[in-house]
Amino acid sequence: MKKYGLIGKKLGHSWSKKWFDTMFASTGINDAQYCLYEMPNLEGLPHWVAEEGLRGFNVTIPYKEEIIPLLDDMDEVVQAIGATNCVEVTEGRLVGHNTDAPAFEQTLRPLLKPWHTRALILGTGGASKAVAFTLRRLGIDYAFVSRSPQGRPNIIGYAEACRQVPDTFLIVNCTPVGMYPNTEASPWPTNQPFTSRHLCYDLIYNPAQTRFLQSAKACGAAWAGGLAMLERQAQLSWNIWK
Repeated sequence: MKKYGLIGKKLGHSWSKKWFDTMFASTGINDAQYCLYEMPNLEGLPHWVAEEGLRGFNVTIPYKEEIIPLLDDMDEVVQAIGATNCVEVTEGRLVGHNTDAPAFEQTLRPLLKPWHTRALILGTGGASKAVAFTLRRLGIDYAFVSRSPQGRPNIIGYAEACRQVPDTFLIVNCTPVGMYPNTEASPWPTNQPFTSRHLCYDLIYNPAQTRFLQSAKACGAAWAGGLAMLERQAQLSWNIWK
């Protein structure tokens, strides 16, 4: 049996196993399985991967950056971004790839309008780096938004983000705020409305429509959840592993 999976700290929200199980069943693949592996840390990861017999695995919060030093090799996208969400196991070597960036680009591009020339990226973790990489490719200026900007370059606080939002029409949530089971939370201040020119994209896919997206929808803004991106990055991961 060929084994694949997802590693992360908390995976109760994940739909990845369901996606792969459905894909395996629908395409007649009966010699593969996809499992969820919750890990408190990455200590001994290469040895564990060898013992488990994994042929490939995805990486999620909070390990997309932390895993980099444990890789034997990485593609040019991972080198540029500094984060990986897909690891290929080849003859015992861990090779990092990033399918988040192309998945985000392929799902964002059809939604863009001429006025989407600048973006606010909520969060500064591994997923946000893939988003920033994509926005640079698309020629879209951006700033990271953090609750603790602490004077870091191109990182602003939420108060400044709210001042910029009247002229910044693309907002991308890369934080886990609002993810199941904490579905009542939102990374964006509820008293700061959007307009019909705004596009709000949430990388969270569970729930399909987060509180952040509900607020965008109520203001007449365009919005997109993370399910299409999840499905696309999973397919890209499978293309690497198979």
